[in-house]
Amino acid sequence: QILFEVSLQVAPGEVVALMGRNGAGKSTTMKAIAGLMARTAGTVRFDGRDIVAMAPHRIARAGMGWVPEDRRIFTDLTVVENLRIGGVTVASRERSELLDDMVELFPVLKEKWATAAGFLSGGEAQQLAIARALMSRPKLLMMDEPSLGLAPVLVDVVFDLIAKLREQGTTLLVVEGDVDQIRTAI
Repeated sequence: QILFEVSLQVAPGEVVALMGRNGAGKSTTMKAIAGLMARTAGTVRFDGRDIVAMAPHRIARAGMGWVPEDRRIFTDLTVVENLRIGGVTVASRERSELLDDMVELFPVLKEKWATAAGFLSGGEAQQLAIARALMSRPKLLMMDEPSLGLAPVLVDVVFDLIAKLREQGTTLLVVEGDVDQIRTAI
């Protein structure tokens, strides 16, 4: 067991950064919140209800978005196919509007619309992973190490995006090792 007596709260519209040394349990905390790891004790409340017994897919449908550390995009699918999968829980008309929103927020994705995601650069893949999570209109977007492995110029792009999401009122829980960058974004 790595986590003991973790207590945190993220209010609507708030950005909370979870920081600490490698191996301290930051990613494990997020996975436990999302139902991706077994929890042995305690409660996890989301949107006013206890979600400890909920399966991860039900937690996602309840409004929790997840951008994993390793992005986990579908490399054989195109950018637009990845985005449509992200929006599977919303009505088709709304999904179409969300696709428009995503290409406005991530212009590079429009340029790569029909490209297989496996051919994207690391920064483009990270933007796709974030956009795919946003396609479900999450009440809470959790991002695990969004700058990990990116070139410095792309790190700036990701943190500018986090700042933009904050300005739009998106509720975010972010695990990030770059303290200076995340402080400027939130």
